[in-house]
Amino acid sequence: MEYVKLGRTGLDVSRVCLGCMTYGEPQRGNHAWTLDDAASRPLIRKAIDLGINFFDTANVYSDGSSEEIVGRVLKEFTQRDAIVLATKVHGRMHAGPNGMGLSRKSIMAQIDHSLRRLGTDYVDLYQIHRWDPHTPIEETLEAMHDVVKAGKARYIGASSMYAWQFSKALYLAEQHGWTRFATMQNHYNLLYREEEREMMPLCQSQGIGVIPWSPLARGRLTRDWNDTTERMQTDEFGKTLYTVPDADKRIVEAVAKVAAARGVSKAQVALAWMAQKPFITAPIVGASKAQHLDDAVAAMSLVLTPEEISAVEEHYVPHEIAGHS
Repeated sequence: MEYVKLGRTGLDVSRVCLGCMTYGEPQRGNHAWTLDDAASRPLIRKAIDLGINFFDTANVYSDGSSEEIVGRVLKEFTQRDAIVLATKVHGRMHAGPNGMGLSRKSIMAQIDHSLRRLGTDYVDLYQIHRWDPHTPIEETLEAMHDVVKAGKARYIGASSMYAWQFSKALYLAEQHGWTRFATMQNHYNLLYREEEREMMPLCQSQGIGVIPWSPLARGRLTRDWNDTTERMQTDEFGKTLYTVPDADKRIVEAVAKVAAARGVSKAQVALAWMAQKPFITAPIVGASKAQHLDDAVAAMSLVLTPEEISAVEEHYVPHEIAGHS
Protein backbone atom coordinates (compact mmCIF):
# COMPACT_ATOMS: atom_id res chain seq x y z
CA MET A 1 0.00 0.00 0.00
CA GLU A 2 1.23 3.46 -0.91
CA TYR A 3 0.68 6.36 1.47
CA VAL A 4 0.40 10.04 0.57
CA LYS A 5 0.00 13.31 2.41
CA LEU A 6 -3.58 14.47 2.92
CA GLY A 7 -3.53 17.75 1.04
CA ARG A 8 -0.95 20.09 2.44
CA THR A 9 -1.14 18.58 5.93
CA GLY A 10 1.52 16.30 7.40
CA LEU A 11 -0.97 13.45 7.73
CA ASP A 12 -0.21 10.21 5.85
CA VAL A 13 -3.17 8.32 4.40
CA SER A 14 -3.48 5.22 2.25
CA ARG A 15 -4.26 5.76 -1.44
CA VAL A 16 -7.57 4.01 -0.78
CA CYS A 17 -10.05 5.22 1.83
CA LEU A 18 -12.61 2.68 3.00
CA GLY A 19 -16.08 4.21 2.81
CA CYS A 20 -18.15 2.86 5.67
CA MET A 21 -21.71 3.72 4.63
CA THR A 22 -21.96 0.01 3.73
CA TYR A 23 -21.63 -0.92 7.41
CA GLY A 24 -24.66 -0.31 9.60
CA GLU A 25 -27.65 -2.08 11.08
CA PRO A 26 -30.12 -2.64 8.19
CA GLN A 27 -33.14 -1.96 10.37
CA ARG A 28 -31.87 1.49 11.32
CA GLY A 29 -32.16 4.40 8.93
CA ASN A 30 -33.15 3.96 5.27
CA HIS A 31 -30.34 1.77 3.95
CA ALA A 32 -31.79 -1.74 3.90
CA TRP A 33 -28.74 -3.00 1.95
CA THR A 34 -26.18 -2.32 4.69
CA LEU A 35 -24.19 -5.02 6.50
CA ASP A 36 -24.58 -5.64 10.21
CA ASP A 37 -21.75 -5.99 12.71
CA ALA A 38 -21.03 -9.66 11.99
CA ALA A 39 -20.93 -9.16 8.22
CA SER A 40 -18.95 -5.90 8.42
CA ARG A 41 -16.24 -7.20 10.73
CA PRO A 42 -14.24 -9.38 8.27
CA LEU A 43 -14.28 -6.66 5.60
CA ILE A 44 -12.96 -3.95 7.89
CA ARG A 45 -10.32 -6.34 9.19
CA LYS A 46 -9.30 -7.22 5.63
CA ALA A 47 -8.93 -3.53 4.82
CA ILE A 48 -6.55 -3.17 7.75
CA ASP A 49 -4.59 -6.24 6.65
CA LEU A 50 -4.25 -4.75 3.15
CA GLY A 51 -2.69 -1.62 4.60
CA ILE A 52 -5.67 0.70 4.40
CA ASN A 53 -5.40 3.17 7.27
CA PHE A 54 -8.09 5.68 6.20
CA PHE A 55 -11.74 5.09 7.18
CA ASP A 56 -14.67 7.40 6.44
CA THR A 57 -18.15 7.31 7.93
CA ALA A 58 -20.84 9.82 8.96
CA ASN A 59 -23.18 10.38 11.87
CA VAL A 60 -26.22 9.98 9.62
CA TYR A 61 -25.26 6.60 8.13
CA SER A 62 -27.75 3.99 9.34
CA ASP A 63 -28.90 6.31 12.11
CA GLY A 64 -25.49 6.28 13.82
CA SER A 65 -24.98 2.53 13.74
CA SER A 66 -22.25 2.82 11.09
CA GLU A 67 -20.15 4.80 13.54
CA GLU A 68 -20.88 2.25 16.26
CA ILE A 69 -19.81 -0.72 14.14
CA VAL A 70 -16.74 0.98 12.71
CA GLY A 71 -15.62 2.13 16.13
CA ARG A 72 -15.99 -1.33 17.68
CA VAL A 73 -14.24 -3.19 14.89
CA LEU A 74 -11.33 -0.79 14.55
CA LYS A 75 -10.76 -0.89 18.29
CA GLU A 76 -10.63 -4.69 18.15
CA PHE A 77 -8.23 -5.05 15.22
CA THR A 78 -5.89 -2.05 15.32
CA GLN A 79 -4.51 0.72 17.49
CA ARG A 80 -6.28 4.07 17.44
CA ASP A 81 -3.16 6.05 16.52
CA ALA A 82 -2.44 3.71 13.60
CA ILE A 83 -5.54 4.75 11.66
CA VAL A 84 -7.04 7.92 10.23
CA LEU A 85 -10.69 8.09 11.20
CA ALA A 86 -13.10 10.48 9.51
CA THR A 87 -16.76 11.25 10.08
CA LYS A 88 -19.24 13.90 9.01
CA VAL A 89 -21.94 16.23 10.34
CA HIS A 90 -24.98 17.87 8.73
CA GLY A 91 -27.75 15.33 8.16
CA ARG A 92 -30.85 14.98 10.31
CA MET A 93 -30.20 13.03 13.51
CA HIS A 94 -33.42 13.74 15.43
CA ALA A 95 -36.84 15.24 14.82
CA GLY A 96 -37.74 18.84 15.43
CA PRO A 97 -35.75 22.08 15.40
CA ASN A 98 -31.96 21.82 15.50
CA GLY A 99 -32.06 18.16 14.50
CA MET A 100 -29.77 18.77 11.54
CA GLY A 101 -27.55 21.39 9.93
CA LEU A 102 -24.33 23.20 10.71
CA SER A 103 -25.26 25.60 13.48
CA ARG A 104 -22.90 25.91 16.41
CA LYS A 105 -25.42 24.05 18.55
CA SER A 106 -25.66 21.17 16.12
CA ILE A 107 -21.91 20.83 15.53
CA MET A 108 -21.05 20.90 19.22
CA ALA A 109 -23.71 18.32 20.04
CA GLN A 110 -23.02 16.02 17.11
CA ILE A 111 -19.26 15.80 17.56
CA ASP A 112 -19.83 14.48 21.07
CA HIS A 113 -22.43 11.97 19.88
CA SER A 114 -20.10 10.78 17.11
CA LEU A 115 -17.18 10.36 19.49
CA ARG A 116 -19.37 8.36 21.86
CA ARG A 117 -20.55 6.05 19.08
CA LEU A 118 -17.05 5.65 17.66
CA GLY A 119 -15.61 4.94 21.11
CA THR A 120 -12.80 7.46 20.79
CA ASP A 121 -11.97 10.89 22.16
CA TYR A 122 -11.05 12.42 18.78
CA VAL A 123 -11.53 11.99 15.06
CA ASP A 124 -8.73 12.72 12.64
CA LEU A 125 -10.97 14.40 10.08
CA TYR A 126 -14.31 16.06 10.86
CA GLN A 127 -16.23 17.06 7.76
CA ILE A 128 -19.30 19.11 6.94
CA HIS A 129 -21.42 16.68 4.95
CA ARG A 130 -23.02 19.37 2.81
CA TRP A 131 -23.31 23.17 2.64
CA ASP A 132 -25.96 24.56 5.00
CA PRO A 133 -27.76 27.50 3.33
CA HIS A 134 -29.65 28.25 6.55
CA THR A 135 -26.58 28.90 8.73
CA PRO A 136 -23.99 31.63 8.19
CA ILE A 137 -20.78 29.97 7.05
CA GLU A 138 -18.90 32.09 9.61
CA GLU A 139 -20.82 30.39 12.41
CA THR A 140 -20.02 26.96 11.00
CA LEU A 141 -16.34 27.71 10.49
CA GLU A 142 -15.83 29.10 13.98
CA ALA A 143 -17.61 26.10 15.53
CA MET A 144 -15.46 23.68 13.52
CA HIS A 145 -12.36 25.63 14.58
CA ASP A 146 -13.42 25.28 18.22
CA VAL A 147 -13.90 21.52 17.78
CA VAL A 148 -10.27 21.32 16.66
CA LYS A 149 -9.02 23.54 19.47
CA ALA A 150 -10.92 21.38 21.98
CA GLY A 151 -8.93 18.37 20.75
CA LYS A 152 -11.97 16.57 19.39
CA ALA A 153 -10.76 16.68 15.76
CA ARG A 154 -7.31 16.97 14.23
CA TYR A 155 -8.36 18.36 10.84
CA ILE A 156 -11.56 19.50 9.18
CA GLY A 157 -12.95 18.90 5.72
CA ALA A 158 -15.88 19.71 3.46
CA SER A 159 -18.04 17.76 1.05
CA SER A 160 -20.04 18.42 -2.12
CA MET A 161 -20.73 22.10 -2.79
CA TYR A 162 -20.09 24.72 -5.45
CA ALA A 163 -16.54 25.95 -5.94
CA TRP A 164 -17.56 29.51 -5.07
CA GLN A 165 -18.86 28.28 -1.71
CA PHE A 166 -15.69 26.39 -0.94
CA SER A 167 -13.56 29.34 -2.01
CA LYS A 168 -15.54 31.62 0.29
CA ALA A 169 -15.05 29.22 3.21
CA LEU A 170 -11.29 29.01 2.62
CA TYR A 171 -11.04 32.80 2.39
CA LEU A 172 -13.02 33.44 5.57
CA ALA A 173 -11.03 30.88 7.55
CA GLU A 174 -7.79 32.56 6.56
CA GLN A 175 -9.20 36.02 7.23
CA HIS A 176 -10.30 35.12 10.77
CA GLY A 177 -7.46 32.77 11.70
CA TRP A 178 -9.79 29.79 11.94
CA THR A 179 -8.83 26.20 11.10
CA ARG A 180 -8.88 25.78 7.34
CA PHE A 181 -10.58 22.96 5.47
CA ALA A 182 -7.91 20.42 4.57
CA THR A 183 -10.02 18.20 2.32
CA MET A 184 -12.85 18.12 -0.20
CA GLN A 185 -15.02 15.00 -0.39
CA ASN A 186 -16.88 15.48 -3.63
CA HIS A 187 -18.84 13.48 -6.19
CA TYR A 188 -16.51 12.36 -8.97
CA ASN A 189 -16.18 9.38 -11.29
CA LEU A 190 -16.14 8.49 -15.00
CA LEU A 191 -19.89 9.10 -15.24
CA TYR A 192 -19.78 12.44 -13.41
CA ARG A 193 -16.85 14.73 -14.16
CA GLU A 194 -18.41 18.16 -13.65
CA GLU A 195 -16.02 18.75 -10.74
CA GLU A 196 -13.16 19.04 -13.24
CA ARG A 197 -14.50 22.43 -14.34
CA GLU A 198 -13.91 24.46 -11.17
CA MET A 199 -13.65 22.43 -7.96
CA MET A 200 -10.65 20.31 -8.89
CA PRO A 201 -8.53 23.26 -10.13
CA LEU A 202 -9.45 25.16 -6.95
CA CYS A 203 -8.35 22.24 -4.78
CA GLN A 204 -5.08 21.90 -6.69
CA SER A 205 -4.28 25.58 -6.34
CA GLN A 206 -5.07 25.58 -2.61
CA GLY A 207 -3.38 22.31 -1.65
CA ILE A 208 -6.65 20.62 -0.70
CA GLY A 209 -6.76 16.83 -0.40
CA VAL A 210 -9.43 15.41 -2.72
CA ILE A 211 -11.20 12.26 -1.51
CA PRO A 212 -14.11 11.60 -3.90
CA TRP A 213 -17.22 9.68 -2.95
CA SER A 214 -18.87 7.17 -5.29
CA PRO A 215 -15.77 6.62 -7.46
CA LEU A 216 -17.48 3.61 -9.05
CA ALA A 217 -20.76 5.47 -9.62
CA ARG A 218 -22.74 3.40 -7.14
CA GLY A 219 -21.35 0.28 -8.82
CA ARG A 220 -22.61 1.18 -12.29
CA LEU A 221 -19.04 1.16 -13.61
CA THR A 222 -18.53 -2.40 -12.39
CA ARG A 223 -21.64 -4.08 -13.86
CA ASP A 224 -23.22 -4.68 -17.22
CA TRP A 225 -25.51 -1.74 -17.99
CA ASN A 226 -28.79 -3.63 -17.47
CA ASP A 227 -27.73 -5.44 -14.30
CA THR A 228 -29.28 -4.29 -11.04
CA THR A 229 -28.75 -4.76 -7.31
CA GLU A 230 -30.84 -4.42 -4.16
CA ARG A 231 -29.06 -1.17 -3.38
CA MET A 232 -29.68 0.20 -6.87
CA GLN A 233 -33.40 -0.57 -6.54
CA THR A 234 -33.80 1.04 -3.10
CA ASP A 235 -31.23 3.87 -3.14
CA GLU A 236 -33.44 6.89 -3.86
CA PHE A 237 -30.54 9.33 -3.62
CA GLY A 238 -28.48 7.26 -6.02
CA LYS A 239 -31.27 7.41 -8.60
CA THR A 240 -30.78 11.17 -8.88
CA LEU A 241 -27.07 11.06 -9.72
CA TYR A 242 -26.68 9.63 -13.24
CA THR A 243 -29.07 11.15 -15.71
CA VAL A 244 -27.61 10.73 -19.22
CA PRO A 245 -28.28 7.05 -19.92
CA ASP A 246 -27.00 6.82 -23.50
CA ALA A 247 -23.64 8.47 -22.85
CA ASP A 248 -23.23 6.76 -19.48
CA LYS A 249 -23.89 3.38 -21.07
CA ARG A 250 -21.18 3.98 -23.67
CA ILE A 251 -18.70 4.83 -20.92
CA VAL A 252 -19.55 1.66 -19.01
CA GLU A 253 -19.05 -0.35 -22.20
CA ALA A 254 -15.69 1.34 -22.85
CA VAL A 255 -14.53 0.48 -19.32
CA ALA A 256 -15.57 -3.14 -19.88
CA LYS A 257 -13.63 -3.27 -23.15
CA VAL A 258 -10.42 -1.95 -21.56
CA ALA A 259 -10.84 -4.31 -18.60
CA ALA A 260 -11.28 -7.32 -20.89
CA ALA A 261 -8.19 -6.41 -22.92
CA ARG A 262 -6.13 -6.01 -19.75
CA GLY A 263 -7.52 -9.08 -18.02
CA VAL A 264 -8.58 -7.10 -14.96
CA SER A 265 -11.91 -6.15 -13.40
CA LYS A 266 -13.93 -3.14 -14.51
CA ALA A 267 -13.60 -1.73 -11.00
CA GLN A 268 -9.82 -1.73 -11.32
CA VAL A 269 -9.98 0.20 -14.59
CA ALA A 270 -12.37 2.83 -13.23
CA LEU A 271 -10.33 3.32 -10.06
CA ALA A 272 -7.00 3.33 -11.89
CA TRP A 273 -8.34 6.10 -14.15
CA MET A 274 -9.15 8.14 -11.06
CA ALA A 275 -5.88 7.41 -9.28
CA GLN A 276 -3.93 8.82 -12.24
CA LYS A 277 -5.60 12.22 -11.94
CA PRO A 278 -3.06 14.59 -10.32
CA PHE A 279 -5.67 16.20 -8.08
CA ILE A 280 -6.84 12.95 -6.43
CA THR A 281 -5.57 11.95 -2.99
CA ALA A 282 -7.63 8.85 -2.20
CA PRO A 283 -10.99 7.68 -3.57
CA ILE A 284 -13.51 6.59 -0.96
CA VAL A 285 -14.36 3.00 -1.91
CA GLY A 286 -17.21 1.02 -0.41
CA ALA A 287 -16.79 -2.73 0.00
CA SER A 288 -19.51 -5.28 0.63
CA LYS A 289 -17.35 -8.19 -0.59
CA ALA A 290 -13.68 -9.06 -0.07
CA GLN A 291 -13.08 -8.82 -3.83
CA HIS A 292 -14.05 -5.14 -3.73
CA LEU A 293 -11.09 -4.46 -1.45
CA ASP A 294 -8.70 -6.52 -3.56
CA ASP A 295 -9.78 -4.62 -6.67
CA ALA A 296 -9.38 -1.24 -4.99
CA VAL A 297 -5.86 -1.97 -3.81
CA ALA A 298 -4.82 -3.53 -7.14
CA ALA A 299 -6.12 -0.49 -9.01
CA MET A 300 -3.62 1.78 -7.33
CA SER A 301 -0.76 0.04 -9.17
CA LEU A 302 -2.56 -0.32 -12.51
CA VAL A 303 -1.32 2.31 -14.96
CA LEU A 304 -3.58 3.01 -17.92
CA THR A 305 -2.09 4.09 -21.23
CA PRO A 306 -3.04 7.45 -22.80
CA GLU A 307 -5.05 5.51 -25.37
CA GLU A 308 -6.98 3.64 -22.67
CA ILE A 309 -7.68 6.86 -20.81
CA SER A 310 -8.96 8.45 -24.00
CA ALA A 311 -11.18 5.43 -24.65
CA VAL A 312 -12.95 5.63 -21.30
CA GLU A 313 -13.26 9.42 -21.38
CA GLU A 314 -14.33 10.11 -24.95
CA HIS A 315 -18.08 9.50 -24.57
CA TYR A 316 -18.55 11.87 -21.63
CA VAL A 317 -21.13 14.63 -22.04
CA PRO A 318 -22.03 17.41 -19.58
CA HIS A 319 -24.31 16.41 -16.72
CA GLU A 320 -26.56 18.44 -14.48
CA ILE A 321 -24.98 19.20 -11.12
CA ALA A 322 -25.69 16.28 -8.81
CA GLY A 323 -24.83 15.39 -5.24
CA HIS A 324 -24.87 18.82 -3.60
CA SER A 325 -27.97 18.12 -1.53
